[in-house]
Amino acid sequence: MKKTVVVGMSGGIDSTVTALLLLTKGFHVIGITMSIWEGTEHQKNLREGCYGPKETIRIEDVKKVASMLGIEHHVIDLKKEFKKIVLEYCYIEYTSGRTPNPCIICNSEIKFNALLQNALSAGINFDYTATGHYARIIFDKTSQRFQLKRGADKAKDQSYFLYRLSQKQLSKTILPLGDYHKRETREIAATNGFGWLTGRPESQDFIGWDGYKLFFGGQDRPGNIVDIQGNVIGRHKGISRYTIGQRKGLNLAGMREPHFVMKIDAKKNEITAGTKDMLLKKDLIASNANWFIPLDEIDMPIYGQIRYRSKPALCTVYKIDNCRFRVMFHNPQEAITPGQSIVLYQDDTLIGGGIIEDKYP
Repeated sequence: MKKTVVVGMSGGIDSTVTALLLLTKGFHVIGITMSIWEGTEHQKNLREGCYGPKETIRIEDVKKVASMLGIEHHVIDLKKEFKKIVLEYCYIEYTSGRTPNPCIICNSEIKFNALLQNALSAGINFDYTATGHYARIIFDKTSQRFQLKRGADKAKDQSYFLYRLSQKQLSKTILPLGDYHKRETREIAATNGFGWLTGRPESQDFIGWDGYKLFFGGQDRPGNIVDIQGNVIGRHKGISRYTIGQRKGLNLAGMREPHFVMKIDAKKNEITAGTKDMLLKKDLIASNANWFIPLDEIDMPIYGQIRYRSKPALCTVYKIDNCRFRVMFHNPQEAITPGQSIVLYQDDTLIGGGIIEDKYP
C-alpha cells in the first residue's frame, strides 16, 4: 500500500516541488496549509512575510498548485495556537530587550506539532510529514538515533531552523529538497509546468508589513540611548525596534565613529550604544538545550552558528547542566544576541543548540 505524506504547503516553489518529488516516488500526497493571520487585509507597504495580510493570496496559490498536481488539499486553522505559542512568545521576548527567532519556535511547536495534531483531529490520516526545508535527515545505525544534517546547497541550508525537533518528529519527517540545490528546484518546477513560481519573491520576514507597531499594540515607549559610561547620547523609539549590532534607527549624529546597539535594558527602557569593536565577544551562555548527539560523544571540532546567516565559528562547548551550556569561541564573534539561537555542528551534522541567554561575564 502507498504510504501517505502530508506536505506543508505555502504556495511557493519549494513546497510545490516537495509535493511533486514525493508524487514521483509513489507516495500518496496530501497538501495542508496553516491559516494564522487574523488581522485586516488592507495594510500598506506589504512585503512577503509568514504572518501577514497576504495569507489569503498564498492560500489561493496553494489551491491552484494542488489542483495542478491532482492532490487533496486542506486549510488548517491555527490562529489560536499561533497567537499563544509564537506571537505571545515574541511579544515577551521583544519587550524584555531580547531578539527572538520566531521561525525556530514555529517549526518545532506549530509546523511539526500543532499543525499535524489538528490535521489528525480533522480526520486526515498520514504516515509521514514533509516540508520544503533544505536539510537532510539520516538514521545512524551505530547510535540508533536520527541525525539532522546540512542541506547539499550550503547557501540555502535551513537545518539551523530545525534544531529544536525531537527524535520522534525526525523519525516521521521527509525532507526531499535536502539533496538538491535551489537552481535544481527551479529547473524541476519549470520543467513540470510551475515556471510561474520561479520569479516570485521568497518570504524572508516574519511579519509581512513594515513596522511592528500593530504587533505590539502601541506598547513601545521611547527612551534614552547611552554610551558605555552612561552618558545620554540620543533617544530610541522603543526597545522592541532594536537588536544587538543594529545601527539603523539610532540616529546618532555627530559621533566620531559609527555606533551600534550593544545592550538593551528593558527595566530602564534604555539602549547602550558603542563602536563596532565593542560588539566583539568570545563567550556566551545558552539555555533550553536540545541535543541530537550528546556532548560526551563528540571528539571532533565543533562549530557554533549564532544566527541563521552568520558564519559557523570554531568553538569549545562546556555543559553546565541538562538545560544550559557555555560556548567559548576561539575568535571573538560580533553581536552575540540574547534571544537568538546558537546551533552547534560537527562538520555537516547538527549536534544541538539552545537559546542565547547572555554574553558570558
